Amino acid sequence: MANQRICDKLERPLQDLRISIMDRCNFRCSYCMPAEVFGPDHAFMDESELLSVDEIVRTAEQFVQLGVKKIRITGGEPLLRKEVPHLIGRLHAIEGLEDLALTTNGVMLPKMAKALKAAGLQRVNISLDALSTETFQKMSGRKTKPQAVFNGIAAAKDAGLGVKINMVVKRGANEQEVIPLARYAKELGVTLRFIEFMDVGQTNGWDFSYVVSKKELYKLVSQIAPLEPVNQAYYGEVASRYRYSGTETEVGFISSVTETFCQSCTRARLSADGKIFTCLFSENGTDLRADLRKGLSDEALQRKIKQLWEARADRYSELRTEETAKTRKKIEMSYIGG
Repeated sequence: MANQRICDKLERPLQDLRISIMDRCNFRCSYCMPAEVFGPDHAFMDESELLSVDEIVRTAEQFVQLGVKKIRITGGEPLLRKEVPHLIGRLHAIEGLEDLALTTNGVMLPKMAKALKAAGLQRVNISLDALSTETFQKMSGRKTKPQAVFNGIAAAKDAGLGVKINMVVKRGANEQEVIPLARYAKELGVTLRFIEFMDVGQTNGWDFSYVVSKKELYKLVSQIAPLEPVNQAYYGEVASRYRYSGTETEVGFISSVTETFCQSCTRARLSADGKIFTCLFSENGTDLRADLRKGLSDEALQRKIKQLWEARADRYSELRTEETAKTRKKIEMSYIGG
């Protein structure tokens, strides 16, 4: 079947697929998997509940047939899953897929970056929320030092992977790290993207008062050097992009709270146990794992995905109020992927 182009009720095309392959993580970041909730007794998925590599690839093939051009592998921490290079190789081989990336905390990249690049991975987004050890450990909920992430960034660059750094900024926690981290990324020549603290899930204690807005972040970063806007690279790009004047080094701002981008959202999400979500802030997903395991045909799987996307009308961030942010029962980020 030739590749299609399908749109939802708001005329947004399906272009991007985020695939979570693991609900476990070696960090306990307060905005994603807080240690007080995800403690030693927390029940994570059994291996049998996770989609297999074959099931992930088969599902991804149907999405590409329906117009997806970009796939990002997420978690949890996806590099905790042993067969990631094999999975990357299988996904890279899908005809019509143009971009294959992975989001990670970076700690395991020194051992895996070269294998991931060889398998066909193009880019990594590495989470780094602070340079200072004290703040980094508070944010990550672990005793790991930021040098472990620095090493991962270096390994990814050495392997020839494209690298972006993601920083979630939470007022009262790490806003003092904005300028130091921006300087660090500028000196490396690596794109840094600031992400407003979002109300994903039920466990991160989100409140509007914790949000450091894009406007505030832009003002802080401009102290380093003047910024000039960069044109959007493609429809549905979530980051507002700028570059430091006189350089090619970029900085981006993902402002899903103060400057929403629902109107151009082109992303579907596949959870580690095979549920499709049409919004990061979804309350429920649609199960595909049962269909995969009972032998539903590719054509039937495509029809189910197509019907789901064409019925989509999500625009949570545009409609968010402080009340709905606190009362809506949203899926955890560690489950759905970022």
